[in-house]
Amino acid sequence: MRLTLTRTLTTVTAALGLGVLAACSGGQEAAPPASISSSPPVTSSAPASPSALPTPSDSLGIPPGASPFSGLPGGEGKPVLAVKIDNTRAAQPHAGLQAADLVYVQEVEWNLTRLLAVFNSSIPDVVGPVRSARISDMDIIAPFGRVAFSNSGAQTKLLRVIAQANLYDVSATRVYNAFRDDPGRPAPVNHMADPRLLLAAAPDAEKARDIGLVFSEDPPAGGTPVSKVSATWPSSGVSFTWDKATGTFIVGLNGEESRSSEGGPQRAATVVFQSVEQTDSGYGDRYGGRTPFIQTVGEGAAIVLRDGRMWSVTWERPNREEGTRFTLPDGSPMPFAIGQEWIVLLDDSLSPKIT
Repeated sequence: MRLTLTRTLTTVTAALGLGVLAACSGGQEAAPPASISSSPPVTSSAPASPSALPTPSDSLGIPPGASPFSGLPGGEGKPVLAVKIDNTRAAQPHAGLQAADLVYVQEVEWNLTRLLAVFNSSIPDVVGPVRSARISDMDIIAPFGRVAFSNSGAQTKLLRVIAQANLYDVSATRVYNAFRDDPGRPAPVNHMADPRLLLAAAPDAEKARDIGLVFSEDPPAGGTPVSKVSATWPSSGVSFTWDKATGTFIVGLNGEESRSSEGGPQRAATVVFQSVEQTDSGYGDRYGGRTPFIQTVGEGAAIVLRDGRMWSVTWERPNREEGTRFTLPDGSPMPFAIGQEWIVLLDDSLSPKIT
């Protein structure tokens, strides 16, 4: 019987005497992948008990002057750049990804994944490797408004969709002077871009605006202690390991600790595993791989990780133009920690592994 995200959470949290909010959506039941399973409770290495945690402060929301995507200072009134980035082992070390406010993980053909990085509070000197766009990018980006969107290209029929979308196309075919091939990297993961030149090509790109996230330095009450949470596809994988010393989750990609050109791994202040429905998009590659369409409008179950703990929440996005709200079982908003946020869009037929 297939373990959906919510069923896995129910199993884990029931063992700890905690309740889980039922999912608002789910898939048909079938056998889960062998690599996905629930795990026993964390013991002595866990963070403080729920009763010792403070409740969110009255300042819950977006800190003044901060990015609405991370809560980091300096994002208010600045333009937004979204960049499609490769997520294979050959793509590492990633360049510029540490500067992103928000990173989405999404499945593409052949059970591979790619990253969609959103930059606002800080713009790096270089970002990459930049890869091609997918149809689901249009829906993910829509709540941000008419922002700059960069990629290394797209198949012909998708180019027509991008041309009609409410965004500024700053792809390699349009802003070729912003791109260069890194001779130290193999093709096709050698396409690097200068984000400043990309933004210069979209001088009217929309400034950062609310997409539904709220922030607090303090976590909400409760939560389940976790040390590591991961998701595995047949050809890809992501993991997030709690690092108490820095108060962040160390990002793992494709079975190894992530690496960056700036040094060290990628780190997440908050991680979301968002259960979504995926269907055939009608797009695919020349080798027969089918591109899934990721349904990010609607409602469903999710888990949120921050401060070494996990909360079961629901997500809701009423329409394509609005952002996504994450809500605790009592109906209050789930506050994110301030810092880089990662949202893993996980097909509702899969479940994260929780330890």
